[in-house]
Amino acid sequence: MLRIETAVLVALAGGAGGCADPGTAPTPAGGGEDYHLDYAQFQTRVAPVLVDAGCHAVECHGGGIRGTFELSPLTALDAAFDFEQARLQVDPWSPEMSSLLTKPLAADAGGATHSWEPFTSPDDAGYQTILDWILAGEFR
Repeated sequence: MLRIETAVLVALAGGAGGCADPGTAPTPAGGGEDYHLDYAQFQTRVAPVLVDAGCHAVECHGGGIRGTFELSPLTALDAAFDFEQARLQVDPWSPEMSSLLTKPLAADAGGATHSWEPFTSPDDAGYQTILDWILAGEFR
């Protein structure tokens, strides 16, 4: 009886080759790839769109987190912080559905409910700039 219990314990502990080393992390679903967006393009093209649209205003996202989006205040712009916050608003599998695009888009043009709608249509130059940035991203 003791031999059977020992054999079972050895098999459960990985002695039968069925378990991975507990110190080895499993491979994440999807191959562990992340969606990478270009920081330089954000700084030079996307950040100015957010500033021009008024997103950094204290009563908007520059006054702290609103919904799930926070930006640095206009008086103390922080491109690295804003990049990380904007990146969280991107849906790489459905770029046009990214909240970074749907929230500022007018509701009658297919946008989501939002108190401020600086983009009247997907043809707006600012909308296209952000969309181009998202589409230029890549999985790595």
